[in-house]
Amino acid sequence: MYDYLIIGGGIVGLSTGYALSECYPHAKIAIIEKERTLANHQTGHNSGVIHSGIYYKPGSYKAKFAREGNEAMITFCKKHGIKYEVCGKVIVATDPEELPFMDNLYKRGLQNGLNVAKIGVEELKDVEPHVRGIGAIRVPSCGIADYKGVSQTFARLIQERGGKVHLATKVEKINEKSDRITIETNRGTFKSHFLINCAGLQSDRVAKMSGLGTEAKIVPFRGEYYELVPDKKHLVKHLIYPVPNPDFPFLGVHFTRMINGEVHAGPNAVLSFKREGYKKTDFNFKDFFEVMTYTGFWKMAVPNMKEGLNEMFRSFSKQAFLRSLQRLIPELTENDIVPTHAGVRAQALKQDGSMVDDFLIDSNRRSIHILNAPSPAATASISIGRAICEQVPKPPALNVFPKYI
Repeated sequence: MYDYLIIGGGIVGLSTGYALSECYPHAKIAIIEKERTLANHQTGHNSGVIHSGIYYKPGSYKAKFAREGNEAMITFCKKHGIKYEVCGKVIVATDPEELPFMDNLYKRGLQNGLNVAKIGVEELKDVEPHVRGIGAIRVPSCGIADYKGVSQTFARLIQERGGKVHLATKVEKINEKSDRITIETNRGTFKSHFLINCAGLQSDRVAKMSGLGTEAKIVPFRGEYYELVPDKKHLVKHLIYPVPNPDFPFLGVHFTRMINGEVHAGPNAVLSFKREGYKKTDFNFKDFFEVMTYTGFWKMAVPNMKEGLNEMFRSFSKQAFLRSLQRLIPELTENDIVPTHAGVRAQALKQDGSMVDDFLIDSNRRSIHILNAPSPAATASISIGRAICEQVPKPPALNVFPKYI
């Protein structure tokens, strides 16, 4: 019998296990993960960015946890020798129509307590000589990190404190009773006093298994990237983002320096026909059918049809993708970019067609469920874990209050 059982071996599940092991050093904690390796999906396929929190609504979980998580992640990486770099970011306006949106974003950054600055064309050229823009916001606190390394370190620390990590263990059934919760898996039965659902792309299905009626369904969006060839990596000094389209829920194609020295360009955002589908040809009938028969998807898709079609066209046309990149770096040519790996974003979508804009956390009698944790979840993971630790009941055998070490 465990005190806490966590479903999901991505960075959020592992950070939650790590936080619980600090709060309650004598608690019995286990993590179960259906894959053979940790951080196999959203964590292992993301851009590695340590976000600042500039984009998010003041007072939201995303704004609070990203700001706190930025500092906590950098401190954690320093302490444990994990690769990271605080390289900074510029958010660039390339068209006069974008300037009001840039100003609003700058004000939001100030509201969120960030050190941000508006810069003009000359200073932008000093910071990013190859970028074309008519103005920008400079965000010094952004960086990059090895999130797989962070996840592996969380797992090691959990195990050193007596916790268990069970890989290749797929949840098949959950029975939540008044005194305990039982989880049937392909590798036997687990019992726990409390369950924490951090299953990412499968989080709504796990919640349903536990008997929780959720207000939203996970709809997967694949983000496809190109990579700059080695002799063009010098074109990008920091992280370079466009001013986001306020009518479209994604940030637009941007340039990201990776912790391994690569420079990635993207992503677009297209509907994935498989929840864990990283290739254009990946297809799962159950996943596809659920999306196509979900009223909320069509209520979202119809008003955004034009942007959606543009994203799909860019998915199949390298020239179209290149033109989006050339808005920021005009000198790029088709020979300067090559395809690289894609990621899939687990986006919670409500029945009314609205995308859940913040982290979504819900609970049942003996379980808590993180039902929407897309970007900046990796940045915010330590803060999310601590917040979950504050919300769960104390272990039955312990009469202590949460205390972070």
